[in-house]
Amino acid sequence: MSEPTSNISVQILDKEYQIACPEGEEQSLLESARLLNSKMTEIRQSGKIIGIERIAVMTALNLSNELISANKEIKKSTEQTKKRLQTLTEKVEQALALQP
Repeated sequence: MSEPTSNISVQILDKEYQIACPEGEEQSLLESARLLNSKMTEIRQSGKIIGIERIAVMTALNLSNELISANKEIKKSTEQTKKRLQTLTEKVEQALALQP
């Protein structure tokens, strides 16, 4: 059996799109559409890129770059947290070893 869906209307660069969306994910879809519209509007208003397809590709590249950068930061932060936890664990183990 397939997952229940609803059709959501979103507007991107003055065009309306009907998108099938799993129930419960409507707000996430609307937020994604607002972000996409905002980024595409910025690029169109810069005047440097002409054509919807080129604007869409440039927006996709920019968003992909932001995602990759965010993932790298998360990985770096996770590694730093693991190191801190390891250091704290070692200190606790040393303190416990000194107890009679």
